Order: sequence, then structure tokens, then C-alpha cells
Amino acid sequence: MKHLYRSKTDRKIAGVCAGIAEYFGIDPTIVRVIAVLLLLPGGFPGLIPYLILWVVVPEDPVSVAKK
Repeated sequence: MKHLYRSKTDRKIAGVCAGIAEYFGIDPTIVRVIAVLLLLPGGFPGLIPYLILWVVVPEDPVSVAKK
């Protein structure tokens, strides 16, 4: 079963976009471009979901153990 985790290795801010990309098996750049496009019309369509995911989605436990 797949789980959604924030990335610790491929992160720019919080690892949310890289985690989503890993979950769906796509390039993180695509998810980051979509996130930026959602920020353009005033910020709220992209900022609020990003902040919620930052708080709700746990960090990758495999990456956390490598510390």
C-alpha cells in the first residue's frame, strides 16, 4: 500500500511537492510548476492547501531514520 509522505531528500521548502510527485510517480518539477501556477491568482488557491499538507502529511520515515 502506498503512503503519502513529505520528502526529506528532494525538498525545496517542505518536501510536499516532491512527496506528491513520488506518490503519483511523476517528476517533482511538474508538481512544483502546478503549485506555482496556483499561487499566481493571489496566492490563496495554492498557499492554503500547501500549508495544510505541510502540517498534515508526515515526513518520510525512511529518510528520517537516515539522519
